[in-house]
Amino acid sequence: MNYTRFLTARSRSRQSSPIRATADLLGKASKSLISLAPGYPNPNTFPFKTATITVENGTHIHFDEKLMHRALQYSESSGIPELLSWVKQLQIKLHNPPTVHYPPSQGQMDICITSGCQDGLCKVFEMIINPGDTILLNEPLYSGTIQAITPLGANIINVPGDEHGIIPSSLREILSKWKPEDSKDPKKKTPKFLYTIPNGSNPTGNSLTADRKKDIYELARKYDFLIIEDDPYYFIQFNKPWAPTFLSMDVDGRVIRADSFSKVLSSGLRIGFLTGPKPLIERIVLHSQVSVMNTCTFAQLMVSQLLHQWGEEGFWAHVHRTIEFYRSQRDAIVRAADKWLSGLAEWHVPKAGMFLWIKIKGIPDVKQLIGKKALEKEILLITGSAFYIDSSAPSPYFRACFSLVSPEQMDIVFQKLAQLIKESL
Repeated sequence: MNYTRFLTARSRSRQSSPIRATADLLGKASKSLISLAPGYPNPNTFPFKTATITVENGTHIHFDEKLMHRALQYSESSGIPELLSWVKQLQIKLHNPPTVHYPPSQGQMDICITSGCQDGLCKVFEMIINPGDTILLNEPLYSGTIQAITPLGANIINVPGDEHGIIPSSLREILSKWKPEDSKDPKKKTPKFLYTIPNGSNPTGNSLTADRKKDIYELARKYDFLIIEDDPYYFIQFNKPWAPTFLSMDVDGRVIRADSFSKVLSSGLRIGFLTGPKPLIERIVLHSQVSVMNTCTFAQLMVSQLLHQWGEEGFWAHVHRTIEFYRSQRDAIVRAADKWLSGLAEWHVPKAGMFLWIKIKGIPDVKQLIGKKALEKEILLITGSAFYIDSSAPSPYFRACFSLVSPEQMDIVFQKLAQLIKESL
């Protein structure tokens, strides 16, 4: 892979911070090293001395004064070593990327910790997109991604999808306007990347099948574009076996994968991680050196202590409990929809995630119904138009999130909504 064409001038110009580099040195230094280099505050002046966190199984994570000193201090921009090591082993076991054994210059797999998925993705977009660059995505789309991409001035092409995600034949048709060799000519504006949420997509709940992923990856190879695999709902998949990831297919080093612990450990701790080719992950780390400097050290240590205490078996036991909870929530909202919305709306049962995407029949634009009338009945939902680049366009869809409410509340919401729909028809 030649990554030069994928980097913006801004990203190429980033240089390593000499001061930030000392954080990496200190993390690996012997105890006898006397350092007067970094401008670190003295942790003895911090008011926080110890902490004990109780875990759901009754065990505890204890931060004594020594560990608390570290938790409250600056740390490596790529992530603390013990969390990076745990996450790397997880990725290798889950996905076994072919790039694990590649030389660094040829796209060897690398990882960095980010302040949640969104932090990493914003840096990826800024690393790749110049004004006028062509990118591919599948609407409807998570609104945070729209807000991150739109100001960068990309030429956005929407690839049609269905309940199984992006349709490869539609992608192939879009790409046919270019020749594979056009990627060597910047004037041809061939696509730089395809962005996708492959499991439990926000807002639709759609999941890509294994066969579609294979077809899409082969098109990425043929037309030389990257795949940004944003997979925050990976650990909330309801059906087994789980489809292989794009990362597991990545023989070229053209996949950047974004993962998050937000949905299974904590959203407030803001711990995500990017996995991808080393030359690109290095650019992300350089960006972090001058933005967040490092993901919250306390949060990283808290998660790392938990994962090492649990071990792999404990982590997966927690993931399976989380899956069963969301499966039960999914089943409850589908029952409520079947009970009250049958004949008035249509939907597909999601295979992952926490969203039900519903199309109301006979009403081309539900902004008034969902945005005003439902709210007057104390029902809060998100209109479908919020998930499109052109948010002013009419949409018959709305998104219902089933993560927080009880089955009884779901029933009340859809009963009220059914009455509003009947009144509006």
